[in-house]
Amino acid sequence: MTNDDLLYKVAITLMEGVGPVTARKLIAYSGGAASIFSSKKSNLLKIPGIGATTVQHILNPDLLLKAEQELKFIEKNNIQCYYYLDENYPRRLKVMEDSPILLFGQGSMNLDADRVISVVGTRKATEYGKSMTQKIISELAPFNPLILSGLAYGIDIAAHKAALEHGLQTVGVVGHGLNTVYPSLHKPVAEKMKANGGLISAFTSHAKMDPGNFPDRNKIVASMTDAVLVVEAGISGGALITANLAFDYNKDVMAIPGRFGDEYSAGCNGLIKRTQAHLVESAEDICYVLGWELEKGSKKAIQKQLFVEMTNPEQNVFDLLHSEGQMNMDVLSVKSGLTMGQTSATLFNLELKGLIKCLPGKVYALV
Repeated sequence: MTNDDLLYKVAITLMEGVGPVTARKLIAYSGGAASIFSSKKSNLLKIPGIGATTVQHILNPDLLLKAEQELKFIEKNNIQCYYYLDENYPRRLKVMEDSPILLFGQGSMNLDADRVISVVGTRKATEYGKSMTQKIISELAPFNPLILSGLAYGIDIAAHKAALEHGLQTVGVVGHGLNTVYPSLHKPVAEKMKANGGLISAFTSHAKMDPGNFPDRNKIVASMTDAVLVVEAGISGGALITANLAFDYNKDVMAIPGRFGDEYSAGCNGLIKRTQAHLVESAEDICYVLGWELEKGSKKAIQKQLFVEMTNPEQNVFDLLHSEGQMNMDVLSVKSGLTMGQTSATLFNLELKGLIKCLPGKVYALV
């Protein structure tokens, strides 16, 4: 893609009131991106759905000046550009008629990875939600999927961190230009992601973080994937919007169930109840739905983590089980010095991390 070609493609994305569907129409009728800007006003007005206001934006000389400024930013910051008619445009997005005509990326990523999972959820993630995110991604690691999310607080950042921890490619889809990172607290994680993944956006560098950009961001998360996994979600919000978009795009939607009455399990439970999502308890469920199998001779897909962060109580209980083989919860409480409530919570977290299993009679053992 030459700079001249890219200039006109960038300019199309800067047109006010012109979305992906209208942009495609302009390109098709004009015979290419550059041809739009050399077309006569009378010819542009003949294109179905193109009115005088849109034509005025196209013929405004300031549009190409802004595109030139954007081109300088792209060159200076090693931004990769993905045009919807080019071979490098993500194949999962190509089939979507409302996907962005131009994507901007930063990092080292393969957007056409063999396996891609989008992980979404509430920004107010609970310990249960974060633990389940860690558990599922650790179990998926042998399949080497690309983990896609939105770099937001809560489940999104938990998914990116878990992917980094397990050496998986992870890509954050952001709702602003690549001249910044939002939230700024996640900038260190975003920098790490660029070594094995990175950031992508449908917005040029001048675009600030705005809730009005989230629908376009959510469309990419919902469509550039094999399946969308909802870890925790309330009865409304971005995660459910993304799940519903994925459902409409005929993508597999999956949800982790939660306890009845929990605010951030209501959305997941609702998706499952309405049969809009597959119930997921482990990565094994995801692999079954998607038909993922490891190549012959590979290590078992679902396996416990060999290196996992544990709190002091978790390490204490784990060490006791390692030395004793298996123990009743009451005995564990006494020997660990934890209250019954603390012991119960600790055992629950160790189960979520795939390190222990519960046997009949409240007896626990290592996996």
